[in-house]
Amino acid sequence: MSEVVMPRLSDSMEEGTILTWLKRVGDEVAVGDELVEIETDKANMAYEADEAGTLTEILAQEGETLPIGSPIARIGEGNGQPAESDEGQAAGPAGPAAAGDPPPAAEQQGVPPTKSPTAEAEEMDGERVKASPLARRLAQDKGLDLKALHGSGPGGRIVKHDVEEAEAPSSAAPAPSTQPEGAGVASSAGGTAKGEVETRDPNKLQQTIARRMAESKATAPHFYLTIEVDMGKAVAARGAIKAGSKEGDVVPSFNDMIVKACAIALREFPKANGGYRDGRFELYSRINVGVAVAAEEALVVPTVFDADRKGLRQIAADTRAVAAKVRDGSVTPPELSGGTFTVSNLGMFGIDEFDAVINMGQAAILAVGAIREVPAVRDGQVVPAELMKATLSCDHRILYGAEGAEFLARVKQLLEEPVSLAL
Repeated sequence: MSEVVMPRLSDSMEEGTILTWLKRVGDEVAVGDELVEIETDKANMAYEADEAGTLTEILAQEGETLPIGSPIARIGEGNGQPAESDEGQAAGPAGPAAAGDPPPAAEQQGVPPTKSPTAEAEEMDGERVKASPLARRLAQDKGLDLKALHGSGPGGRIVKHDVEEAEAPSSAAPAPSTQPEGAGVASSAGGTAKGEVETRDPNKLQQTIARRMAESKATAPHFYLTIEVDMGKAVAARGAIKAGSKEGDVVPSFNDMIVKACAIALREFPKANGGYRDGRFELYSRINVGVAVAAEEALVVPTVFDADRKGLRQIAADTRAVAAKVRDGSVTPPELSGGTFTVSNLGMFGIDEFDAVINMGQAAILAVGAIREVPAVRDGQVVPAELMKATLSCDHRILYGAEGAEFLARVKQLLEEPVSLAL
């Protein structure tokens, strides 16, 4: 008999929540089989079994939150039988109970372990529908049968969009609240100056964001450098790329150009591609640029790995792929880890400039505003110009004023002469 424990699925994970069991007690389990879906501080993902046998006992029910290393299930030997102990007696619930041992509480009451309605319906068919964890929760909230939906994700996987497009059956009971699972809501009925107050518990991702941002502002002495970039040539270059692209080609965005410019500059300024940890400078050999993506009620930062070695089209393809995963809830912790620098762009929301909070373990983050067509003075004449403001937030413990200014000036130079981005 071997125990399955709550795994560490990300570098910062401290606890996990059981979302859905993908195997039932008595099911045969092979190495690599998806065993359970777990919510971590970064994403929801399926945990694959690293040992073969029979699932003999589920110790953690859906919805339970447990720290890393806590037992969540037991796997015995194959053929539906649990492994035997040294005394030759079967261990776990499949074997006879020891004299005087009380039966489990559920057994005493004659109540079987609870399952979600979605999982129960799938078990009756003996077939599991491919769907993201977020899509499963939304379907359950709307009273939808996943088997009746068409998946538009990879391999026919049902994603959030598919569930949102589907209509709930008219006979379905009123859907429960669509707030994140585990969140509590309370309202004060009394009349106050603020009116009726509603309180909500943040989900795990929101808790993690709150903790890390507070830690960053409290421990990293931020300073900010703002520069104005003439994006005229970048606008023209992107237009030329778009005009020369065939149908189906990925056209790099301005943000992809910014990511590439930062990656080249990071190669030239190693301390900007580092971090301050435990009283030491950490300088990273790989240049992995995180791209902030607005997810449902949260901000998630997936990573473009080795951005300095990739062309603009590859950066664009990678960014779109991982951003789509963030939005449909299928992004994995490895895709959210390993960032050495971050780009946060709010230009698409009409923001001209802002100061971003540094991600823990990184030396800096670049905040990018909108590209504005404004009058500018060139050689004594007023001419139209495409200008963009970019603000670099720096951790003063590792990146000093002059170094940060030189790095930011290099990013500006690369964007103003975008032909260098293709080299």
